[in-house]
Amino acid sequence: MNPLLRSYSLTLLIAPWLLLAGCERREPPATPAVTNSPATNTADWPMFRGCPALTGLAESPLPTSLKLLWSSKTGGPVKSSAAIVGGRVFIGSDDGSLYGFDLANGHKLWAFKTGGAIESSPLVLAGRVFVGASDGNLYALDAATGKPLWQYATGDKILGAPNWVKSPLDGAPWVLVGSYDFKLHCLDAATGRSNWVYETGNYINGSPAVADCQAVFGGCDGLLHVVGLADGRQLKSVEIGAPIAASVALADGQAWFGHYENEFLCVDLAAGRKAWSFRDRDAPYFSSPAVTKDRVLFGGRDKRLHCLNRADGKTVWTFATRGQVDSSPVVCGDQVLVGSNDGRLYRVSLADGRELWNYEIGGAISASPAVADGRIVIGSEDGSVYCFGGQ
Repeated sequence: MNPLLRSYSLTLLIAPWLLLAGCERREPPATPAVTNSPATNTADWPMFRGCPALTGLAESPLPTSLKLLWSSKTGGPVKSSAAIVGGRVFIGSDDGSLYGFDLANGHKLWAFKTGGAIESSPLVLAGRVFVGASDGNLYALDAATGKPLWQYATGDKILGAPNWVKSPLDGAPWVLVGSYDFKLHCLDAATGRSNWVYETGNYINGSPAVADCQAVFGGCDGLLHVVGLADGRQLKSVEIGAPIAASVALADGQAWFGHYENEFLCVDLAAGRKAWSFRDRDAPYFSSPAVTKDRVLFGGRDKRLHCLNRADGKTVWTFATRGQVDSSPVVCGDQVLVGSNDGRLYRVSLADGRELWNYEIGGAISASPAVADGRIVIGSEDGSVYCFGGQ
């Protein structure tokens, strides 16, 4: 199944600290200057999809007019989605390097070379940046300098983004990451030591979502896995019947995701069953969804961005692009941002799916937008990172 499950870096406007904590209600610890505080900060986008529940909601408002502010070249296609923290952009490239750029002007601050391509999106936490690579390692670097702090070897490549949770034992940050070694790994963020390992029946392509003391993710084994965060034991598995390449979004005890056999689902986690399903054209889903209070949005390989009613899965609108949409949409207030393999970044009305703006980069865009401090950062398979902002 390897060639079919090529990843495109699929790697809540609710209290972020409660979600990130997973199980506890503690005040966030003091952190260094380059960090993402667990408290809400509209100037930051610290990880893939913006928060551990992976809902793809940005709190930073966008300017009325957008223009290209800068672009910076890497040595390979950029399928990794950016993290933005403390005025810095962190993003991986297929050239095997993780980059730190200045958000203001795109100047390269540092680059760290790994042993393989980086499709994984970075996580920035407490002055450190964590990222997986296709060499099978998870790396922890100093966010200010790019200096390596530790690395942890899994048994195969890491394409999905790492996530994090507060330890239910002592409140220390733990990092979660899936690997093509069929396992979900839970590590101590400070040392890289393993806390536990959960084994599945096939590759883990996406990022685990975290909420309500559990991690939820789909596997290429055709199961939706629900794992207890304290000890890594299986709480539940839901038979889906098809490989799940995208990441799951969580809200209010439900999980939303698409799979390789052309279906998008809402699963009730407590009941362990499908609440509803959506099937339109014969096109698999690699895009991870954005979830608002009443809508679910995701891209498809049918070249469209879909907006469904969150309650019942009925279509609200669709927006047609000129290429497959593996990019995961981000909702910014009353607007939606998404890339397409047609080489364009689109800005669409959340209300009715009208196109408001697009920018033609040229190279395919399978990465997802990162939004912080009134700016949009996204990579392209032309090898560059692009930043858009106000006029």
